[in-house]
Amino acid sequence: MTIPPLLFAIVMWFIGTAAVVWLDSRPRATFRTSFRVAGVAAMAATAAVWWSANDASWGGAYLGFAGAIVIWGWHEMGFLMGFVAGPNRAPCPPEAAGWTRLKLATATVIHHEIAIAATALLLFALTWRQPNQSAPLTFLLLFGLRLSAKFNLYLGVPNLSDEVFPAHLAYLKSYFRTRAGNALLPVSVIGSGALAGWAWSVAEAAPAQSGAAVTATLLAALAALGLVEHLFLVLPLRDAKLWQWASAKTQAAKAAIRE
Repeated sequence: MTIPPLLFAIVMWFIGTAAVVWLDSRPRATFRTSFRVAGVAAMAATAAVWWSANDASWGGAYLGFAGAIVIWGWHEMGFLMGFVAGPNRAPCPPEAAGWTRLKLATATVIHHEIAIAATALLLFALTWRQPNQSAPLTFLLLFGLRLSAKFNLYLGVPNLSDEVFPAHLAYLKSYFRTRAGNALLPVSVIGSGALAGWAWSVAEAAPAQSGAAVTATLLAALAALGLVEHLFLVLPLRDAKLWQWASAKTQAAKAAIRE
């Protein structure tokens, strides 16, 4: 029973990321429509989370996980398309340091973080005291992993892999640092791995083919993917290359070559 949830988590993560990359790489004139359509999908996913909250079966766990991924994708689109970011959209002044730099950096993303936190609270409220906690736990884990990645980029990492940022968010790169490492990075790597291992042990201890087993396995897979993404900040590999095939710009360039 462990293989299907692992594959499901990987496929959902892969398809969701590719979809966001493709939509965000299309002309900006399409952004508003794409964001609205994705918003409708996010509302449907939220309804599905509420509907499946009392479903403790493995099917309910899959539905909750998928719903959380769809909602998360909508938030990512809002950020990458520039609809929900922060009040500060200016590059970091060269002289900014310490508390000033932190305040400026926080102001570039604070609206996005507040929106995600509010959504997490909503998902927990919709599933309060219900047996199926797959959706809120998935969303909370994604939130934690993303915060960890952002703080590491701010503090400094060897490999920024900032190619995924579109031109209209280029100012965010000025708040990143290229450094050999920082004190948070090993904590993030070890923490992601430990969380994946703990969730896996919970899945192994849960009754076979139960919703609890599937939920724990899905979370273990997601934590492992988060570990990989943190390792990309250290290793001399460009994770952005994994998504070049999904970019509308890459597809357009290939079509132009064929013509």
